[in-house]
Amino acid sequence: MRIMAFDYGTKRIGIAVTDPLKIIATGLDTIHPNKIIEYLNKYLTTEQVELFVVGEPKQMDNTPSQSAFHVRGFVNLLKKSFPGIPIQMIDERFTSKMAAATIAQSGMNKKDRQNKELVDTISATIILQYWMQMNNY
Repeated sequence: MRIMAFDYGTKRIGIAVTDPLKIIATGLDTIHPNKIIEYLNKYLTTEQVELFVVGEPKQMDNTPSQSAFHVRGFVNLLKKSFPGIPIQMIDERFTSKMAAATIAQSGMNKKDRQNKELVDTISATIILQYWMQMNNY
């Protein structure tokens, strides 16, 4: 069974998953929020997911950020749509900066580095890797 992580944004949701043995986190896709449930329904017909991990946006003083309201709505939608899959939240404060740095160091051309969908997918992967480290995977 896999673990799936989300970097939620009002324009795009980055998605990452583990392999079935939970050794590697891999970027999966970036989806518009309006299409996420349809996407997950299709994905879950062929793959088993035991846990959703959602990045929780916080400010530097550890209080919820402005986008936390939207993330809570997304979490409620996941709970309602997939009641059998538990959800854990994890601090995502630095994931977008880390994703941008990863892309900058990758040797990609400037056009590819500016691809916001790629940043969201890599952010979701970083969220998942962080969760795996915190949980000793």
